[in-house]
Amino acid sequence: MPQDAVVLVNRESGVVHVTMNRPERKNAANGAMWNALLEVFREVASNSSDRVMVLTGAGGAFCSGADIADPSGVGGHLGDPHLVRMRFLGEVMLALRQVPKPTIAKVGGVAAGAGASLAFGCDLIVASQGARFSEIFARRGLSLDGGSSWLLPRMVGLHRAKELAFFGEMLSAAEAAEFGLVNRVVPEEELDAFVDGWAARLAAGPPLALSMTKTLLDNSHAVSMAQALEDEARCQAVNFATSDTSEAMRAFVEKREPRFEGR
Repeated sequence: MPQDAVVLVNRESGVVHVTMNRPERKNAANGAMWNALLEVFREVASNSSDRVMVLTGAGGAFCSGADIADPSGVGGHLGDPHLVRMRFLGEVMLALRQVPKPTIAKVGGVAAGAGASLAFGCDLIVASQGARFSEIFARRGLSLDGGSSWLLPRMVGLHRAKELAFFGEMLSAAEAAEFGLVNRVVPEEELDAFVDGWAARLAAGPPLALSMTKTLLDNSHAVSMAQALEDEARCQAVNFATSDTSEAMRAFVEKREPRFEGR
């Protein structure tokens, strides 16, 4: 992929690094970027060699949101009705949530509007101390989009979600951590190494078990405990029939690290 592409993709040892690449606009997403992200998310979802995805931004920012200065800023096709174009944005966000393997948002700098939604749509969020987050929509005369109306109440509870949405204030990384929006806040100079460490650990983990764990947790709000227990039982039955679980048992007995192959 050319280095001037709006989304850069790098693969190494099962880790896919996806970098939003419009640093001159703080990685504000235009139509080309939304289209590229949709393609990449779907590709990662179907590629069995990809075990974990890291989503980040170039040039010291994560993503400042949709590029409202660009006529194609909400994706889709120019001339489409607003509803059609917003539904396209929804496809991108849903594709991110449906990646059936762990995803990590590596956030340095600003993550605002739809950019914050991209970060919150990942399974894990690691922020630098200089990162900033904002559900800025209300300040632009807009309601929430990008899935934030679904994500925020699940992440921080209904009343805090309303606080974030109504005021649209910019939160520091420390404030985001206090709200429960991020998993870790680390010094700027340690951000890459920390995320690389987490990604390597996840890439070395059992792909099938991690994928099913992700699905169980994502579905937890929609099912009863009885259904969750039944779903867990089915997933464990699948695990016990895999080579990976047999390998993990052997590795435990032999006092070594298991080598998971995803089968």
